[in-house]
Amino acid sequence: MDFGRLIVAMATPFDDTMELDAKKAGELARMLVGEGVECLVVSGTTGESPTLSREEKIALIKATKAAVSVPIIANVGTNDTRASIANARDAEAAGADGILLVAPYYNKPDQGMLYDHFKAIAESVGIPSMLYNVPGRTGISIRPETVVKLSLDVPSIIAIKDASGDLEALTVIVNEAGKGFKVYTGEDALTLPSLACGAYGVVSVAGHVVAPQMKAMIAAYLRGDVAEAARLHGKLRDINRALFLQPNPVPLKKALALRGFAVGSLRPPLKNASAEVTLQLEKALAGLKS
Repeated sequence: MDFGRLIVAMATPFDDTMELDAKKAGELARMLVGEGVECLVVSGTTGESPTLSREEKIALIKATKAAVSVPIIANVGTNDTRASIANARDAEAAGADGILLVAPYYNKPDQGMLYDHFKAIAESVGIPSMLYNVPGRTGISIRPETVVKLSLDVPSIIAIKDASGDLEALTVIVNEAGKGFKVYTGEDALTLPSLACGAYGVVSVAGHVVAPQMKAMIAAYLRGDVAEAARLHGKLRDINRALFLQPNPVPLKKALALRGFAVGSLRPPLKNASAEVTLQLEKALAGLKS
């Protein structure tokens, strides 16, 4: 399955009582796809997955699947292999087109343990898997050699979202992974550099507010117009910075509200964006129009 080049890790809308707003989730999905997003990830980091119940995660898959025709990837990874397998089976039953497998956090398994963990989850379902390397949040990194081995040994592991920021590691994976294995950056600001290193696309946060610009940048690079791609990359610099001035998705939910598509507050322990971050977001969004 081809998930496309621009994937958005979708925010989770909550209503005024902080309950899941499935209707708004469908509306957000339609808005993103209408702006050129080719695939959505639900219940990920950006989707506040630690605060979502099993029932809410299933409801999110169903709501987005009903709203749009693009592939839906469900984050199912935890630091418990058995729980992750149960989540994966839930996601498949709910209609997800793929699953996202984050490296186990807190208990810090070694590379051999990581291999066994990912293999067991991927082989428990009949839909494809995307690995997720985000050492800044998990405390461990999925080493390139582990990714390569999984890509060769487990046919259903077809991609990785790499949010390590390590372009050397990304390059190793691009050049040594199995045929058809796709590498996505998970760092919006590194989309263009990652494409230059051979990445296929991006799993984006910024795509909530700048999907058309990101699509244009990717398209320019792919047709060989590197100067235009670099120009667009430069224009995205301020919004990419502003969206991460506080922990994701704190600034993102404010940015969505500022663009006229409010998706509610954040569940504790996260809180709404500060006044200073709001100001920086306003400036960055205004700068996109210049």
